[in-house]
Amino acid sequence: MAKHSTQKNWEEFWEKDKKVDDIYPTSDTIVSNLKEVMDIKDKKILEVGAGTGRDSVKLSVDGADVTVIDYADNALFKVREAQKNTGKFFDLIRGDGTLLPFRDESFDAVFHQGLLEHFHDPMPLFLENVRVLKRGGYLLIDVPQKYHIYTIIKHILIWMDKWFAGWETEFSIIELRKFYKDNDLKICHEYGDWMVPSLFYRILREIFKKAGIKLPMYPGSVPMIRGLRKGLKSTLSRSELAKYTFVSIGIIGIKE
Repeated sequence: MAKHSTQKNWEEFWEKDKKVDDIYPTSDTIVSNLKEVMDIKDKKILEVGAGTGRDSVKLSVDGADVTVIDYADNALFKVREAQKNTGKFFDLIRGDGTLLPFRDESFDAVFHQGLLEHFHDPMPLFLENVRVLKRGGYLLIDVPQKYHIYTIIKHILIWMDKWFAGWETEFSIIELRKFYKDNDLKICHEYGDWMVPSLFYRILREIFKKAGIKLPMYPGSVPMIRGLRKGLKSTLSRSELAKYTFVSIGIIGIKE
């Protein structure tokens, strides 16, 4: 019997007593990469699949006209809490990402991070993204990268019925590019991220948490070494090979 990622999985994951500050953020990846290709001020931007909503909150604070849709009530609750901290409020809609309740060509940009991989057939979601996007608008999709040790660990946990989301897959940069090209979207920007902190540290932190010991989200580091690592990563990230080592990859395409 095939496993699935269900609404129940996400309601439980985003339960109201889960602390958002204890969930690793996307490190400003979404916002910074959108700004690489467009001026977000006063643009209508849709996030499909809210998560914590931190990306949308940041976009709203920076001047975008944001709308968020998610089918999990507890996820929308998290976004509302994040909004309160800024005083910037935008539309939160409970709905299905594969049946978006918006007219054709409604948004200047559509994005989601960590969503596409939860669909056995991702095409209905992708096509809805394209439908509601204006001509000249941008679609950003951010997914787990296939060739990573994280993928092996994840599938072991899925097999054991221990994966928080029930089920998910992953994509190579070639597979993700194909989604765009098959639907006549012109790719204008690609990026990826290595896991920070490392996968080893995250696993260690979870083990200690179960033992009642809470480690900091990020381990300490020497400033000089941190600077060297940052410079090396910046250089390596521009190579094609890096797209097969990132833990997550993203593509932005334009609807012509």
